[in-house]
Amino acid sequence: MQAGGAERVFDFSQLPLNETPPGFRSALSGQGRLAEWKIIEDEVPPAIVPLSSKAPAVSKRAVLAQLSRDTTDEHFPLLIFEEETFGDFTLNTRFKIVGGGLEQMAGIAFRIQDEKNYYYVRASSLGNNFRFFKLVDGQRSAPIGPEVTIPRGVWQELTVECKGNRIRCLLNGQELIPPLNDNSFSVGKVGFWTKSDSVAYFVDTRIVYTPRETLAQTLVRDSMQKYPRLIGLKILSGSETNVQTRIIASSNASEIGQPGDKWARSVIEKNAIYFGKEKRTAIVTMPLHDRNGETVGAVRVLMKSFTGQTEQNAVARALPIIHEMEARVRSAKDLME
Repeated sequence: MQAGGAERVFDFSQLPLNETPPGFRSALSGQGRLAEWKIIEDEVPPAIVPLSSKAPAVSKRAVLAQLSRDTTDEHFPLLIFEEETFGDFTLNTRFKIVGGGLEQMAGIAFRIQDEKNYYYVRASSLGNNFRFFKLVDGQRSAPIGPEVTIPRGVWQELTVECKGNRIRCLLNGQELIPPLNDNSFSVGKVGFWTKSDSVAYFVDTRIVYTPRETLAQTLVRDSMQKYPRLIGLKILSGSETNVQTRIIASSNASEIGQPGDKWARSVIEKNAIYFGKEKRTAIVTMPLHDRNGETVGAVRVLMKSFTGQTEQNAVARALPIIHEMEARVRSAKDLME
């Protein structure tokens, strides 16, 4: 299920210099060492041509930089944004290729499954080309894209648009690569990409996307529709090693993201059932297991109580709901996808 449009803007101006921005993970495809991704300052021209000739031509701004110079050939540094998984989206960023002896490349990786499975589009100053690639199980596809001059030291704009299986890649507003259709990856994370010893900067990154409904929220929605006598339902994340629980899905959308309570933590740790009553409400909190029997969270079921309501019959009412959920959960990761 998809809701209305949303937006993510990566504003590095409020972040400390010489540090990796929070919410991102440095990763690597191929060989060599992890890259050095940091926030630095650089002279950046305005994205829109100023109306006044007296306006400054450039201004010093915080930008994201990949600074390491690992000359390993099959070395593809990634900086992956971990806080969101995207299906349909349009990403715009500005990049500048600064240097590199073996390579001078910069690009965007998208619909990232892991370090061996994703799409990416990149520009090369040494090769003077703009190319799209697909990486599946670590194997790179044949390149798609034209020969085009990519000047070093010049800020340029890169756009990636995904709608279903249709992919568009634009450089400075020009669709130099024909629209592509590929079914390999329908959703995934996004990240910044370089190769080998390329030094590159990125700024003004913005993603407009269609929010996706997670499996956890789908499970809650489907159960509420199937069992109309329920008052409320929520799923809390957690594991035996994750001390803090939080609500990842709820029939009350305003609760999503809030921390869980001690009862949810106890249910997960002890793999036990908690029963409680509040006025005319019976509350059953039960562990949620994946298909391997591992505890991946807790489910809280709120039901109308009745005269003679006992823990035994309340649990009996909740069990079918939990079992139906567990049949659809392969792993903890699935809940958030």
